[in-house]
Amino acid sequence: MPGSSDTRRLVDADDDEILGTEGSFVPAFRPQDHQADERCLLERQQDEVVLISNEPATGRNFTSFVFSLLGIGTMTPWNFFVTAEDYWKYKFRNASINVTDLDEELTPLQKSFTCDLALTATISGTIFLLLNAVYGHHVSLRFKMLGTLSIILVLFGVTTGFVEVNTDKWQEQFFLITLIIVVLLNISAATMSGALYGVVGLFPSEYITAVVSGQALGGVFTALAFILVLALDTGPNTTAFIFFILGGVLVLLCIVCYVIMARQPFFRYYLEGGDKYKVIRAVPSHSRNEGAEGLPLEPILKQVMSKIYLHVICMALLYTTTLSVYPAVTVLMQSEHEHSEWTDVYYLPVVNYLIFNCGDYFGRILTGWIERPVNQNTSLLFIVIRMAFVPFFLCSNSSEHNFLPILVKHDYSFIAMMVMFALSNGYFTNILLIMAPRSVKQHEKELASSIMAAALSCGMAVGSLLSLVFVQML
Repeated sequence: MPGSSDTRRLVDADDDEILGTEGSFVPAFRPQDHQADERCLLERQQDEVVLISNEPATGRNFTSFVFSLLGIGTMTPWNFFVTAEDYWKYKFRNASINVTDLDEELTPLQKSFTCDLALTATISGTIFLLLNAVYGHHVSLRFKMLGTLSIILVLFGVTTGFVEVNTDKWQEQFFLITLIIVVLLNISAATMSGALYGVVGLFPSEYITAVVSGQALGGVFTALAFILVLALDTGPNTTAFIFFILGGVLVLLCIVCYVIMARQPFFRYYLEGGDKYKVIRAVPSHSRNEGAEGLPLEPILKQVMSKIYLHVICMALLYTTTLSVYPAVTVLMQSEHEHSEWTDVYYLPVVNYLIFNCGDYFGRILTGWIERPVNQNTSLLFIVIRMAFVPFFLCSNSSEHNFLPILVKHDYSFIAMMVMFALSNGYFTNILLIMAPRSVKQHEKELASSIMAAALSCGMAVGSLLSLVFVQML
């Protein structure tokens, strides 16, 4: 075919295309007195599904890098707030005792902060992910990406400023202010995340892997940064100040890289519909779902859900299980050994955050090597079996136990559970996010990806609610 674009004509397997010599398309003619069903068949035979590919030769690697970076950015508010455990314990400590006595029994604010943080973050994030899936097309992509990242950057600045403010005499008010900041951060992050999943659904599947791997890598980066800052031994305030500054720099980097990527021909090609299937109808159609003369098809929510509902259930159940115990329950677990620098300073950041995030990251990377199971029923079975981790985490070693027995007493047992729990979380997250877009047509991929992002957040919200119950059960 003349022109620079690579144009290929495809038909469904059950359509009998009528071809002339050299593969040229020849419309078939039937007598006018044939029955209606034969005329309908004729219309189907004359339809063509055309795939036009003219992908720019450069920009693939940079786009993949920026998608990974944006994946880190979507989880930055959650990762930085939940990892700074020592700082929040210091802010909500019993101010009447000496700073060195922080190993005393936790105050009500200290004990409930992680649960409240997870609950407010996931509920606000879930609501706006759902709103994005339904109404997101009314808001420009530029605002959903750059506007939300800018809001996150400002809120990180506010949080960093509070580090230097003495809040001992108004801890309850500071607690409330912090949760309001968390809500605003996660509304912004959820809006950005929904837009990002929708956009990356238009790209080949390896770019989805880049985003989800970036999200897990962000957790690894956050945990490592916090451990390095702790090693400076500068006290909780200075540690948190440096830590939140790093978070702000990371968000600023996301803004700069996205602005550059948005101007690249490779990104704009896929954003504007490159490699999207289009229907060319030989007989005009009045249906809004089947475009004429090559107009893009419009996805319908009900039809997309009917194809990926099992993927949605799997994703929601996966994150319900994860968030029910991590981090609200696991953050209360303690080493079996006596007080030392390892147990008092590094055990929680390393075991609870670094090991989990490393396992989650490698689980997502593992999907690229072993993409199994490809069947959603098998995925559902494994995810249900994975729920068996929950009672063992609830019965792990902690001084906070009042009702449940301690069955997992040794550090190596708890670490092994954490590794398997994290690996399975990352692996099935990536599997489901790859499988869902493959289960729908090209014009439905963006909506399918947004639905999966909303399912993930719904699972996080339900898991956070369960974590409130589980913490009280200890």
